[in-house]
Amino acid sequence: MRRVVVYALMSLDGVAEEPGDWVFEVDERVFRNLAEVVGRQDLVLLGRATYASWVDYWPTSDVQPFADFVNGTPKHVVTSSPLDGAWPGAVAVGAPLVEHVRALRAGDGGDVGVHGSLTVARTLLAAGLVDELQLVVAPTVAGRGRRLFEGQDLQRLQLTRAEPTPSGCVLLTYRPSSSA
Repeated sequence: MRRVVVYALMSLDGVAEEPGDWVFEVDERVFRNLAEVVGRQDLVLLGRATYASWVDYWPTSDVQPFADFVNGTPKHVVTSSPLDGAWPGAVAVGAPLVEHVRALRAGDGGDVGVHGSLTVARTLLAAGLVDELQLVVAPTVAGRGRRLFEGQDLQRLQLTRAEPTPSGCVLLTYRPSSSA
């Protein structure tokens, strides 16, 4: 059975939208953590908006370790319309997201990663289909922007790792609590 892992960069006030606007410094430990997380993933789920904003950037990017990973990994894009642009490995998934992810989880393979797609992440959290949250909390207050946990019902999580980094970020790993 596969696991679904949500990876998100967040500000101290919970904003996860456009981290380039409020992440000012990262260090080697943050990049090593990202490499560890994506090293276990062999499929990425993206929402339509994330795909649209990434399709012109990542195929020509050399920002590692994410560029090689996202360009070489199959990308399932949740959308009801054809994809604009060409990105090798990207396929449109018109099936309902929850059903599609249940089928993916039942299969064999590595982790299924959710990166940068807040609506997809929220939907999967609400459906109880997220097995792990990998959060990088930056030492900034963004003040405004979309938050990962906006509109979510009460859910208990179990902290399995908390690690500060030299740049002041905190690497957090949570799993859904069995008593939730």
